[in-house]
Amino acid sequence: MHEVSIEMEFSSAHALRGYQGKCENTHGHNYRVEVHVHGRELNDIGLLIDFKELKAATKRIVDYLDHKDINTLPPFDDRLNPSAENLASYFFYEVGRQINDDRVRVQRVRVWETSTCSSTYSEG
Repeated sequence: MHEVSIEMEFSSAHALRGYQGKCENTHGHNYRVEVHVHGRELNDIGLLIDFKELKAATKRIVDYLDHKDINTLPPFDDRLNPSAENLASYFFYEVGRQINDDRVRVQRVRVWETSTCSSTYSEG
């Protein structure tokens, strides 16, 4: 099995609804997101996926969240709390919607809220 990954960073604000403590107030993070994809077969030039394609798919989500209050953006405005856990699954499905095919799939996504705290989402 082959695996390819990229990392990107973005800055956003959020507040955790229902949290008992400081994080229930609006505050910001410099997030880092890692997207890992995997597959068994390489294409005809020996790539699982072009890094450029994976970066572009991830950047569309990063651009949606960057320098925004995540609590004001669907689906985090009413349905999902903007936790690191929910952000990881959001990236997983949104990047997957763009790049998954019969040869390559998003395997896992890790979202770092700080340099020492992260959440990872994968299926299975």
